[in-house]
Amino acid sequence: MLFELPEPYLTLRAEARALADSVRDHAAEADERDDIDPRMRAALAGSGLAALTVPGRFGGRDERVDSLAITVVREQLAATSAHLDSLFVMQGIGSHAIGVGGTAAVRQRWLGPIGRVEAIAALALTEPDVGSDLRAITTTLTRDGDELVIDGRKSFITNAGDADVYTVLVRDGDGYSLVLVPATTPGLAVEKPYQIIAPHVLGDVVLDRVRVPADHLVGAAGEGFRPVLDTLATFRVSVAGAAVGLAEAALREAVRHTTSREQFGTPLARLGPVPAMLATCWTEIEMARALTYRAAAAAAHDPREGLHLASLAKVGATEAAGRVVDRCVQVMGRFGLVRGSVIERLYREARPMRVYEGSTEVLLDSLAKQLVRRFTEV
Repeated sequence: MLFELPEPYLTLRAEARALADSVRDHAAEADERDDIDPRMRAALAGSGLAALTVPGRFGGRDERVDSLAITVVREQLAATSAHLDSLFVMQGIGSHAIGVGGTAAVRQRWLGPIGRVEAIAALALTEPDVGSDLRAITTTLTRDGDELVIDGRKSFITNAGDADVYTVLVRDGDGYSLVLVPATTPGLAVEKPYQIIAPHVLGDVVLDRVRVPADHLVGAAGEGFRPVLDTLATFRVSVAGAAVGLAEAALREAVRHTTSREQFGTPLARLGPVPAMLATCWTEIEMARALTYRAAAAAAHDPREGLHLASLAKVGATEAAGRVVDRCVQVMGRFGLVRGSVIERLYREARPMRVYEGSTEVLLDSLAKQLVRRFTEV
């Protein structure tokens, strides 16, 4: 039995690689921006790949969003540009809850434009004092006739300032709800009080007596965590795909350097501990890719049932990417430290992957609890 991707995914991989190649010369500049790069946006729209992030009945390429397809595409895009990778996947992360629980009118209004990159989507969960513990959020929802009124502040929101629509998690009485808020709604403002080590389209979304129609509730009232979990179950594994692509790009850069540079009359790739370091990187990448594809295939079949595999892959691949990029910097010596170089950019981009979409420690804690339950039930 050959453990290889089926033909449709190989075709997708080729499409994603072609998209990445088309913007390669612009990647370094785009990756340093904190707003959406118009050339990257146009390239993504032209490729048609963003249609993978929405269901087929709203212009998507498949009947439902396919985690393996998203993962395969991210592996190729992240190897070239973190900006392009984020732009692609956030169309899905920001809109998936709409497809799962949005009203017919809201789905019709937003999902098609999002799949065509005519509209930019965002998911607003975290707050200044709330990260992993989402039940501690303080953003509130009240009802005033046929309108929903939202007050609060969401923090570290990807696409803030460039998004056309935000899906916002709110406290709704004794429960939690999701609400769709168009960016042009009066009372919504965006602030950008910080930048992270790898520039990213990021900011705070301030909601001051924001009013939206009652049909902008996403899913059932008080059950907002259901569509949030559906989103995580579908897209978390794709972070692992991006990490694999980034790690492979770093290894490619290290091999290029160590095979073209000689010391003591010998190519670096054949000198001292360097061969073992390079081979260890290759080993870790292939191990991470195998787990990632397995987890993505499981998520494509049943996202919630495969969520533990997605978490395993996310932890394994992002931690491996951190080790791989660090070794690659080391074997490149002083050339690995040059600001603005490919390897320096990859080094900065690898670090946040171990934090967002569930930090390593939070996911390991959850996985450990599942492991104990599985072994004690046997």
